[in-house]
Amino acid sequence: MARPIWSGTLSFGLLNVPVSLMSGERKVDIHFRMLDSRDKKPIRFERVNADTGEEVPWKEIVKAFEYDKGSYVVLEESDIRSAAPETHETVEVETFVDAADIDPRYYEKPYILVPGKKAEKGYVLLRETLRDTGKVGIARVVIRTREYLSAVLPQGDALVLLLLRYHQELVDPEDYKLPSGALKDYRISPKEQEMARQLIDSMAGDWKPDDYHDEFRARLEAVLKKRIKAKGGTTRIEEAPAAHGEETTNVVDFMSLLQKSLQANKRTPAKKNASKTAKKAPARKAAKKAAKTATKAAGKTAVRKASTRRKAG
Repeated sequence: MARPIWSGTLSFGLLNVPVSLMSGERKVDIHFRMLDSRDKKPIRFERVNADTGEEVPWKEIVKAFEYDKGSYVVLEESDIRSAAPETHETVEVETFVDAADIDPRYYEKPYILVPGKKAEKGYVLLRETLRDTGKVGIARVVIRTREYLSAVLPQGDALVLLLLRYHQELVDPEDYKLPSGALKDYRISPKEQEMARQLIDSMAGDWKPDDYHDEFRARLEAVLKKRIKAKGGTTRIEEAPAAHGEETTNVVDFMSLLQKSLQANKRTPAKKNASKTAKKAPARKAAKKAAKTATKAAGKTAVRKASTRRKAG
């Protein structure tokens, strides 16, 4: 069974749903090792000084940014840590937008959010509400040491988290010379357009991703199996041990939290009420912190009670 990348919470308003972040993709590339053709021994890539050719130990390696050709500025580990986001296991939804408004180019990498034990109610509530409204949750999430922009959306019985590219990561199509203007500018006749439409209609079908396979990989696997059999080699795959999920012992009053979230997010024109908004923000953060503290306290109390019962028995 796959291991979760982390276990934490999916947060929207004052509601916190315990979830595990699981990978939503499977790497199927075939990887090769480089060998010396003379004796078939693996080739080792070493870290060497460009001038002396001597190997450099890891402890002597520092990170630097080349801000000009041949000119570097060295960064200490403390510099990098100061820029890194605070590590936390929360998918914090900041806003909800229409799914149709997101350009497909922004979608980058899929993950699956799996609810914790006894957290199904909040999970299903968000999933079905997103489905009914056609909305997508825009959230921030820290994976390992980097913060990502992401989208939370329903897919069947799952809530899927898709990492999003930032705007500056996309190339503007206008950077390229592209054909623009009306069809007549390119001497495309109505007859040609109609024939093209008929061709597309004749080739139309349903999207069935299982119908498409990596043919190159399949042929390469066949070659590998043939070589392994000829050489008498064997392969072995060891599966990772199953991960144990943590139980959630607290009971959440969803109606109360939803009501408080709605009251905290009643919006008025930004310019007229800028000062009010500034005052509400700390209040919302305080409310979120209080809700999380209450959740943790409930869990700790349950653990203490269970421990006391074990000792008494």
